[in-house]
Amino acid sequence: MKKEIKESIDTITFKKLRRFYLFALLTIAVTVILSQLLVQYNLKSQLSDSRIINISGKQRMLSQKLAKEILILNFTTDSVQKSKEIICLNETLSFWKFNHFALQNGNDSLGFPRNKSAELTELFENINPNFDCIISLTTLFLENLTRKENQDKNQKLVQTILENESIFLSKMNQIVSEYDQEALRKVTLQRKMEFAILLFTLLVLLLEFLFIFKPTNNKVEKLIFKLLSSERKALKLAQDTEIISEIKENSVKELKSLNYAMENTLLYCRVSPNGSIIHIGEKFSKLLQYNPFLSDKTFAQVLTPLEKEQNIINQIILEKQRTGWQGEINITTRNEQSLWLDLSMVSVTIKNYESELLIICFDITERKRAEQEVDRLNAENITDKINQQKIISSKIVENQENEQNRIAKEIHDGIGQMLTGLKFSLESIDLNDKEKAGQKIEYLKKLSLDIIKGVRTATFNLMPPELSDHGIVSSLAKLTQELSKLTGKNILFYNKTDFDKRLDSLVEINMYRLTQEAINNAIKYADSTHIIVQLSHSNKLLSITIDDNGKGFEVSSVENKRNSESGMGLLFMKERIQYINGRVFINSIPNEGTRITFNIPI
Repeated sequence: MKKEIKESIDTITFKKLRRFYLFALLTIAVTVILSQLLVQYNLKSQLSDSRIINISGKQRMLSQKLAKEILILNFTTDSVQKSKEIICLNETLSFWKFNHFALQNGNDSLGFPRNKSAELTELFENINPNFDCIISLTTLFLENLTRKENQDKNQKLVQTILENESIFLSKMNQIVSEYDQEALRKVTLQRKMEFAILLFTLLVLLLEFLFIFKPTNNKVEKLIFKLLSSERKALKLAQDTEIISEIKENSVKELKSLNYAMENTLLYCRVSPNGSIIHIGEKFSKLLQYNPFLSDKTFAQVLTPLEKEQNIINQIILEKQRTGWQGEINITTRNEQSLWLDLSMVSVTIKNYESELLIICFDITERKRAEQEVDRLNAENITDKINQQKIISSKIVENQENEQNRIAKEIHDGIGQMLTGLKFSLESIDLNDKEKAGQKIEYLKKLSLDIIKGVRTATFNLMPPELSDHGIVSSLAKLTQELSKLTGKNILFYNKTDFDKRLDSLVEINMYRLTQEAINNAIKYADSTHIIVQLSHSNKLLSITIDDNGKGFEVSSVENKRNSESGMGLLFMKERIQYINGRVFINSIPNEGTRITFNIPI
């Protein structure tokens, strides 16, 4: 009975403390809200005060500007300048009047209040006569200027305006000073109000500490003491429930093993050391088309109906049940389909030191099929490469034979015939006939120059001496110069980055032949009139770009025609650049031109 009475008293006390606590919180909340409302109201008022002081100060400036513009107008004789000054004066007068009426009567758009103090009302009443006088005199002044009459009267108007402007400026200073004093009084009042609110808030916090937090602290200490006593009783009860905890621990271990299998794979199975199934996952049973409730088979019999494959699986279980096993197996299902499994077998102890095998599988059939398909495609690709290399080799031999035949034909038809002509001309010279002998000698000189030029051209096409003597830059410059002379095309060479290094002779020869091939293609197939060869380099890369203004072509369609002359030309170009670990980029637009870029590592 006493215990129930004590608990009732504690409940009543806590309810009373809760009510006090809620009251204190409500009081602080109301205080904070009121203080914020007052602060926001005063800040809003002060914002309008600062704007009013700013506008009132600007009125002084505008009155001075008005007087200045009137003086300028009074002494301006240029009609164009006078028109501009009249417009400026009207704008200043309008803005000055608007600000004055906004300050005196209030303005909602500017946030100016309509009600003012008695002092400000009196000051505005005192300044209005001067304000009205300036307005009326300025209006009359502008009318006289517009009618271009009463110039002497305008002088008097200007004098009167200036006198009223000085009085207006003095009275406006008083208004600005009054605005400033009123704003200062508002700030002082707000500071006092905030200080009073702060003192009240501190008082509420002090009362809350004395009458709420301190009693609550005592109650919490008693409650903690009771909790400690309950903890000691709970420890005594825990000793009595040790057997239950052991059973629970075994159940948790079993659940962890099952969760491990389910979280890491959908194909799992628990098997005893003799190969019989303890439990098989639903996904695994669906894959193998096995119903554990209708049949009782070993794990090997479930996987495959073939006896040979069953023996292999049973052998793995027998030999690796202690150490575990991981590997890939190929089985045949009941539907006579080949199934590849990545199988992992782990020995686990569940309870009472009894071990079992946890088998986790992954279906890798699709991966195996993909690997087989990749192997098949690689074999086909290798065959295609070999056939392609054979075609390229035969074309290279054919091109070499054609080049030799062409050189032989050039020597036979060109240089050979010229040498024959030289021989006959030498034999036909009659020294007795000096006039004809002189003509034949001049002809022989010209024929000798043609023979020398032909020999140079033939040797230049075979191997330019500049390539071995001076390097790729000089040989490309010479190549473009000679081809430009021989073909009549505008072929230019630019060394954009002033490259002057020598490279490996094999690299230089291939670069030279690639550039020569690209220029010849532009001349032969593209009907180009302008060809530009540009050479540039960086720390690791050398680039040669050949641009022409020819008829262009579709790159994809030409690459697909491997058996055509143009298609094989691109193929030879790619094979040659790969030979020196470089890359080629071909960009072409029909009827606009072609750009070929060779990039070679240096």
